[in-house]
Amino acid sequence: MTQPPDRYEYPAPYYAGGWQQPAAPQAPWDGVSIAALATGVVGLGPVPIVLGAMGATRTAGRRRRGRWMAWVGLALGVVSTLSWVALVGLAVLLLRPLPADVSAPRFATPQQLVVGNCLQTLPTDGEVWAVRVVPCADSHEARVVVRQDLTNPPSGQTRLDESAAQLCAAAPTDGGRLVVWAPTPGHATVTCLVTTPAGAPSST
Repeated sequence: MTQPPDRYEYPAPYYAGGWQQPAAPQAPWDGVSIAALATGVVGLGPVPIVLGAMGATRTAGRRRRGRWMAWVGLALGVVSTLSWVALVGLAVLLLRPLPADVSAPRFATPQQLVVGNCLQTLPTDGEVWAVRVVPCADSHEARVVVRQDLTNPPSGQTRLDESAAQLCAAAPTDGGRLVVWAPTPGHATVTCLVTTPAGAPSST
C-alpha cells in the first residue's frame, strides 16, 4: 500500500534553459606580482627581486592570484642584476687607465692610454677601438707623448681635427713622426703619439 504524497513536500527545482550555477568568486589579481613581472621583463635589476619577494608573500595561501608572476619576475630580476654587475665590471676593466709602462704586452682601449705607453703597432687611419701596448723596452712603433682634453671642443670633425693638431704641434718628437688622434664629436680627449724609427726600443 503506497502512501499518498506529502502535500507539504517541496517540488524538485526547475532550471530554465541557459541558466548556470553561479561560480564562486575568484581571488583578485595581485598588483605587486604584476609589477614584479613587468619590471623583470624590462630588466630593472633589483627592483623585480624586491617586488617578486613581496608578491610571493602576498599570494601565499591563494589569497590573491599572480603567484607565478611574482616568481618569474624575481628570477628575471636576479638574471638582470647579475648582467648589470657583469657589464659594470667590464666597463671598469676597459676604462681603467694603464700604468705609464706596462710590465707585459696587453690589449687596451684608447681610453686607457696614458703618457708613456708604447704601442707595438700603429693602427691604420680611422676610428681606433683597441691597441696592443707593450713594455717600452720591447720593440714598438709609437709612444704616447700627450693625452689631454680640449677645453672647449668645437663641433664637427674637421674642427676637432684642427684643434687636435694645434694641441699636438708643441709635443716633443725626438726625431720621430708626430701622429695625432683627434676625438670624435661628443668627445674631447686628444692623443699625441711619436713614432719610433724602425720599431726600435725608445730611449725613454
